[in-house]
Amino acid sequence: MSRAQNQKLKLYVLGKILMENTDEDHGMTMKEIIKRLEREDIPADRKSIYDDIRVLEDIGICVETEKVGKYYYYKVVGKQFEVAELKLLVDSVSASKFITEKKSKELIGKLEGLVSKYEAKELQRTVLVSGRNKTQNEGIYYNVDAIHTAMNENKKISFEYLQWTVEKKLIKKKEEKYVVSPWSLLWDEENYYLIAFDETIGIMKHYRVDKMRGISSLEEKRAGVEEYEKLDMTSYTDRVFGMFAGKEETVTLIAKNYLVGVVLDRFGTDIPLRKEDKDHFRCRVKVALSGQFYGWVFSFGGEMKIAAPEYVVEAYRGELEKQLPKSYE
Repeated sequence: MSRAQNQKLKLYVLGKILMENTDEDHGMTMKEIIKRLEREDIPADRKSIYDDIRVLEDIGICVETEKVGKYYYYKVVGKQFEVAELKLLVDSVSASKFITEKKSKELIGKLEGLVSKYEAKELQRTVLVSGRNKTQNEGIYYNVDAIHTAMNENKKISFEYLQWTVEKKLIKKKEEKYVVSPWSLLWDEENYYLIAFDETIGIMKHYRVDKMRGISSLEEKRAGVEEYEKLDMTSYTDRVFGMFAGKEETVTLIAKNYLVGVVLDRFGTDIPLRKEDKDHFRCRVKVALSGQFYGWVFSFGGEMKIAAPEYVVEAYRGELEKQLPKSYE
């Protein structure tokens, strides 16, 4: 590209240079600005840059001038996002289980582009993604978009639903596709869920969005509007996604093979699994000991049990005994 053509991009390049290299605490001298423009093969003089800075201010980019010693420094202040606000967004992206580690890095990189290179380093120091149970499904973003489109168009959707195997592989739960009426998306326990009406059995159900594959909008209009309007979402969430709170302990569980997906979903795919016998597997997981945890184990009707440590086994036995009716003489 010729220098004359580059000159047409001068205002854009100048704005980019100032946005990336200056902030409240860092400025650039006029000499440094001219030198950076020359690297882009864009000739400039002081007067033209003064004029360009005024244009940048007219379009909403606030460039402040500060004299330090004998030099004047130019810096962009009052950016769209404060660094503290972006740190909050970065932490949210990093902690979200439904966003893959690869996509997390991409999104954080884009957030870093909203501040100077100095402020971006502060954001990088807050990125702590290792060891967190992140989804492995890159297609979740397309899933969310497809679901929103179907809801906006008042249409049913079809999809394949996946489940974990003991070998930690995701496979189709059944051969035929699921067909439901999507009504809402819910973010709970750091996972995305679809709340939808299953017309074949006449009830509202929930599905993990990262386990859905091949979502297609159908021509049929959604069903279940009355059931959805009657749904108390707070009560539904508390009932379906009850959270645990209590003292942390590493517990050994033994469960039927078909429960492996339930365990991996709750505790992550990094936990070690060991075959107990042909019908059961054993695993060690870190849990918060509470009535909710014991209730969760009990909910599987004896097909999951606590094997260790002994004091947790005894505590669980005590919780079960509390539920037995008292005899009266």
